[in-house]
Amino acid sequence: MRYPFLVFRHKTHFSFVVSGLTLAVLLGLSACSDKTAEQQNPAELAAQAKLAAEQQAALKQSAELDERAERQANRQRDAAIVMHGQASSAKLRTMSAESRAYIAQPAATISAAPALNRDWPGAVPPDRNRFEKQVQNGIMVAGEIPVSTFAIDVDTGSYTTLRRMLKEGRLPAKDTLRVEEMLNYFSYDDPLPGKNDAPFSVTTELAPSPYNDDMMLLRIGLKGYEQSKAELGASNLVFLLDVSGSMASPDKLPLLQTALKMLTQQLDAQDKVSIVVYAGAAGVVLDGAAGNDTQTLNYALEQLSAGGSTNGAQGIQLAYQLAKKHFVEGGINRVILATDGDFNVGTTNLDELIDLVSMQKQQGIGLTTLGFGMGDYNDHLMEQLADKGNGQYAYIDSINEARKVLVEQLSATLLTIAKEVKVQVEFNPALVAEYRLIGYENRALAREDFNNDKVDAGEIGAGHTVTALYELRYVDAGNLANDKLRYGYNPKTGNEKYSRDEIAYLKLRYQLPDEAQSQLLSYPIRADQRVKSLAQASDDFRFAAAVAGLGQLLNQSHYLHQFDYNKLSALTRSALGEDTSGYRHEFMQLVDTAAALAQTQRAPIKKSFDAGDKPFPPEDKPHQQ
Repeated sequence: MRYPFLVFRHKTHFSFVVSGLTLAVLLGLSACSDKTAEQQNPAELAAQAKLAAEQQAALKQSAELDERAERQANRQRDAAIVMHGQASSAKLRTMSAESRAYIAQPAATISAAPALNRDWPGAVPPDRNRFEKQVQNGIMVAGEIPVSTFAIDVDTGSYTTLRRMLKEGRLPAKDTLRVEEMLNYFSYDDPLPGKNDAPFSVTTELAPSPYNDDMMLLRIGLKGYEQSKAELGASNLVFLLDVSGSMASPDKLPLLQTALKMLTQQLDAQDKVSIVVYAGAAGVVLDGAAGNDTQTLNYALEQLSAGGSTNGAQGIQLAYQLAKKHFVEGGINRVILATDGDFNVGTTNLDELIDLVSMQKQQGIGLTTLGFGMGDYNDHLMEQLADKGNGQYAYIDSINEARKVLVEQLSATLLTIAKEVKVQVEFNPALVAEYRLIGYENRALAREDFNNDKVDAGEIGAGHTVTALYELRYVDAGNLANDKLRYGYNPKTGNEKYSRDEIAYLKLRYQLPDEAQSQLLSYPIRADQRVKSLAQASDDFRFAAAVAGLGQLLNQSHYLHQFDYNKLSALTRSALGEDTSGYRHEFMQLVDTAAALAQTQRAPIKKSFDAGDKPFPPEDKPHQQ
């Protein structure tokens, strides 16, 4: 029954009427019984009883007629809705597939909408994924804290997970983007280091900030020397592959298999490949196969299937055992972990896993992490394991990304050219009032850590580029975020120990892969190297500023006062450069998508409404003349 409460209403009314008549008859008979025998007329009593029975029958018949009419009306209404839905479906079938994607389903399927939403490819509840929130770096007063120290980072996973989210029509949660990983996804046209120089070059640029008036933006760029696969030497690679049930979807294990086939095509006879898989338990699929044995490698990868829970810790231990077994002195020894990051059996404590990875790093075995899929994805785990394993964290969301990481950038992925790389910038309080490091929140180091070679830092691979941005405000700019101090250094006394020519002094420490003692590089950053306008800065400078700008907007940073999506779009389009690979143009499209999604989220949506007994969607009604 479509509206059972209507039937219940009539039945209740009917029972009430019948009960009332019966009561009235009984009361009447009772009243009659109070009369004397002489006053009682049998014929009169019989007539009253007959009348009551007739009235009761008439009311019952009327109620039944009302109920039948209600049922008929409901059937007609249901038939009209079904016919309307069938007509809509017939029309839908005549449209192109592209057009059908934008047409709502007929009313008859509305009740299935929640299940349909969960079945959309990639449209999973975002709170099941784990993206750690970052506490944004604040504005530092150069007169109080003139020194900023951090470890470099070459991970790119935060950018590619963002790209996937935007393509699926959703924005990341506030403060979950690591801006440095967005910056370092892209390559920049910085000069390569000389053969007898350090393993990476250092470039600095200074120009007006696009984010806030009266502020400057400082870019620090590092670029490692490049090396082809033929120059890498022998590689001992262990693929540690997650084949648990959570990896069953097409964007996980099938994509992983194709990606690793692309990697193995770059290997040769001197390379060794082992494969360890893990689900409820871990096992060895290949034990030191030759890198040029393509048939064996492809067959082993094709036989993988997903099922079971995820005992990742057991798999890591087994993978390191194989890496030690086939260890190559003077070569590349690396475990490549490919998973959705869902460790739910065995050692799941992050600190224990990090300790294991750090210990193996000291023995010359690095760890690279490749993330796949969404649903129960643990971005935080993947990033932390790679950081502690002298490796890179990349998220593979497509075949193109697999090609970029495992073919185009294979040397950078496999070969570390400098380890424990730290950056320290000392700002000159005579010229710089305030500064803010954009990104690198979880890579911050204490000032004294810079000279301590035992403190873990970041690594640079062959051909890697690393970019850091500081936003700063000069002393004479005004509009300071912090009040001036009453006590302390007074630049008006003339007794200055600071140079008026330098705004900052840049220092870097690094260790060569086979050494334990660091080497120091230092560079003054001069005030006269600034350009007068942002338009005069290099394409790389403006594009890096645009990438960091998107990250800050999506993180909902409260440090952007003169910057929005319109300015971001214009800045991006001004800095595309040659872009032979198309990555910058793709970023431009993501900017437009993010702007559109951010705009839709500004409009309040009424989560519920009272439709009463009206159908939804509402029925078509004839035009009233």
